[in-house]
Amino acid sequence: MHSAKSRTSANEKKRNFTETVEAHVMLGVDPRRGDQMVRGAITLPHGTGKTVRVAVFAEGPSAEEARAAGADVVGGDELIEEIRKGGGKLSFDKCIATPMFMPRLSKVARILGPRGLMPNPKLGSVTNDVSGAVKAAKSGRVDFKIDKTAIVHVGLGKINFSEESL
Repeated sequence: MHSAKSRTSANEKKRNFTETVEAHVMLGVDPRRGDQMVRGAITLPHGTGKTVRVAVFAEGPSAEEARAAGADVVGGDELIEEIRKGGGKLSFDKCIATPMFMPRLSKVARILGPRGLMPNPKLGSVTNDVSGAVKAAKSGRVDFKIDKTAIVHVGLGKINFSEESL
C-alpha cells in the first residue's frame, strides 16, 4: 500500500474530486459454484471517507432506536409508498430493515434491488438490532462480493488518508 500511494502521488494530476483507493483481488475460485461464493462485510477502522445516509424500515420501538442511533430516514409503510411514488429518486445510500418488514419490501424490490439497496439477511441488513446495524453502516462498514470473473472489488478509503489510516 505504501509503494502504491507514493507512486500515485508522484504522477499526481489535479483532480476536482478526492479519489477513492480500491483493492481488486482475483481469487482462484469458480463463482458459478455455490459453495465457492465469497461474500461478506468488514468495518474499516478509519471509515471509507464517505458520509453514508441510512434508511431504516421499522415501526415502534425499533424506529425510535434507529433515530437515536443516527439513521437519516426512518419509516414504515409510508416510506415504502414514498419510494414507490418517488420515481426512483432516493435520499439514502444503505437500507436496513426489521424482519417483519421484508414481506412488505417486495413492493419496492424492483427499485431497491438493481441499486444494491435491498436489505439482505446474509449481509446483516435485516436485523432486530437496528441501532447496531445503523452504527456499523455509519462507521464505515463495506460489503463485498465476488463478481462473475472471480474478482472482489473493495473501496478502502480516500487518497487523502494517511498511509497508516489506509
